[in-house]
Amino acid sequence: MFYLQTMDQDLVVKYIGCIDYSAAFKKQLQLHARRVRGNIPDTLLLLEHPHIYTLGRHADENNIILSEPQRKAHGVDVLRVDRGGDVTYHGPGQLMGYPIIKLDDWGLSPRRLVEWVEMFIIQTLFAYDIEAYIHPDLPGVWVGDAKICAIGMRIKDGVSYHGFALNISTDLSYFDGIIPCGIQNKEVCSMESLLGHSVPKDALRALLAGYALEQLQKCRL
Repeated sequence: MFYLQTMDQDLVVKYIGCIDYSAAFKKQLQLHARRVRGNIPDTLLLLEHPHIYTLGRHADENNIILSEPQRKAHGVDVLRVDRGGDVTYHGPGQLMGYPIIKLDDWGLSPRRLVEWVEMFIIQTLFAYDIEAYIHPDLPGVWVGDAKICAIGMRIKDGVSYHGFALNISTDLSYFDGIIPCGIQNKEVCSMESLLGHSVPKDALRALLAGYALEQLQKCRL
């Protein structure tokens, strides 16, 4: 766990390992309720999930290509959730980040909240010599013509939940079973597919946590 602090605001960053999506969602809701009441500081959960396809509130189920028997053969569950965005894949080797953030405390709008995530992801990737960018028409963080990080969030009672999915050593073949984010004819990449070598995850999480706080502080300027 990282406990990061500015002069007047805290951000707790917790890594909780690889846990089931439903269990992680339950934990998010618990933290969200406590943050709304002001019982805990802002929190960024970092974790991984077993294989699963999730659909946002308005996602098109036709964007899941694999049949149910095929999904079972690959050990992939499907779940509709209350975030924004279409269908995406989560699995081992993909770093999930769920920010439980009270927007008003940082002077954030919903758009600025997403921009905060985009910027610290880009900064993290740049530290590994990966030049990422924000596509003007498509959500997420991109490298060349491929998405490396999906972002889908929700804000309720002024506090965010859900978040981002950064591909580190993700088995990209699982994305072949869907039309990722409902976007046709676009590729998905990972840090390791771009670099050609493994990325130590402990160091990456520590780096990302520091950049998350740094960019959050800039949002208040």
